[in-house]
Amino acid sequence: MEKLKRKQYEELLEPLEEELVAMARWARTTGARICVIFEGRDTAGKGGAIRAVGGRLNPRQCRTAALSKPSEDEQTQWYFQRYVKHLPHAGEIVLFDRSWYNRAGVEKVMGFADDAQVEAFLKQAPLFEKQLVDDGILLFKYWLTTDQENQEERLKERLEDPLKRWKLSPIDLAARGKYDAYTAAREAMLQATHNEWAPWTLVDFNDQKRGRLTLVRDLLNRLPDTHIDPPPLEFPELGRAPQRESYSVLEPIADYPVDIED
Repeated sequence: MEKLKRKQYEELLEPLEEELVAMARWARTTGARICVIFEGRDTAGKGGAIRAVGGRLNPRQCRTAALSKPSEDEQTQWYFQRYVKHLPHAGEIVLFDRSWYNRAGVEKVMGFADDAQVEAFLKQAPLFEKQLVDDGILLFKYWLTTDQENQEERLKERLEDPLKRWKLSPIDLAARGKYDAYTAAREAMLQATHNEWAPWTLVDFNDQKRGRLTLVRDLLNRLPDTHIDPPPLEFPELGRAPQRESYSVLEPIADYPVDIED
């Protein structure tokens, strides 16, 4: 299947963005709490998917939770504890760029968690999520799929592109040799944590642009009717001629030099 071009992608995304803005207005009005988990292999496209969902929304209402490795204090806590404080409050949308499922993935495969810890997590995660859903949180879990060939191309691009180099870590490179182990860990995780109250949704992200559209459409389809008209606003006449900015102490710095082409 041919990959989407950027222009076509942007044209298809725009009406979905309008629906997302309406969804955010609905959440603010009704007090709905929305929590979306984005998981997948390295380079699957989690960051781009999160931007597709939240890029047009008010950052005071829609925020991303991307936790670093646990601190020494956090390592002594109940495993889920550090995630709880990032859950949404009324009217808020939280997008988890990776989540508590680190324990079943990278921590298991790279040896940061032992078998007993992983087994305990797989038993506790469905119970933890049942409590969230029973309390009224709208929980959505997405796994972004990508083939190893595409993953290799994207890893090379991160290595060679100075604007993307920050995305590549030694752990990412070490994980390349553990592709099959990650597959086995993912399958065990899905089997243990895919259920009626918090199901997983797999989205093909071999074409990331198409994958973003698919994910956003699915998310919107699974929410209730979110149509709420915005409150009416009037734009009165200014009452005078528009003024130019003026300064008594400082002046703006020189403009960036650009040659305007005809």
